[in-house]
Amino acid sequence: MSYELDPLPYDHGALEPHISEQVLTWHHDTHHQGYVNGWNSAEETLEANRESDDFSSSAGAIRNVTHNSSGHILHDLFWQNMSPEGGDEPSGALADRIAEDFGSYEAWKGEFEAAASDASGWALLVYDSFSNQLRNVVVDNHDEGAVWGGHPILACDVWEHSYYYDYGPARGDFVENFFEVVDWEEPASRYEQAAELFE
Repeated sequence: MSYELDPLPYDHGALEPHISEQVLTWHHDTHHQGYVNGWNSAEETLEANRESDDFSSSAGAIRNVTHNSSGHILHDLFWQNMSPEGGDEPSGALADRIAEDFGSYEAWKGEFEAAASDASGWALLVYDSFSNQLRNVVVDNHDEGAVWGGHPILACDVWEHSYYYDYGPARGDFVENFFEVVDWEEPASRYEQAAELFE
């Protein structure tokens, strides 16, 4: 199976002034494409090793699958979590669950921002299917610190390439502007799918 980079669900300039056209072009078209290429390359190595019965490079290829597939999946989620019509707070079942599990939207957001300030990669809101609750997660790189059974609901990329061109070292300003373009319909749909499966 070969993986492909889907086009952005909006124009490259659609999230300005919060995220610039230049950053989206670099980030999606070049950086994200690199993870897709890396995943495909690693899968090809594993397939060739199975055919040749030579597994000397398989451990590295397996690690490359984990790293690159996680990078691809989280970036894909990041693009889908945003839209030019974003910026509101969540409503409906997701809003109710955030209030239940975190006490309030404001408490959830404060904790999510703390995760984003500390991560060397991603801040995620996930549905933890083991504990049956929403949970904020600090993920370094793309796969370090992930929760087993955690289904990502909302992803914020806090690698420097996602914000430094626009905000310099002011990561917190980027995270605040991320909330100006979050389209809560998409995370709400992901939450409802996960809840139907596990509750």
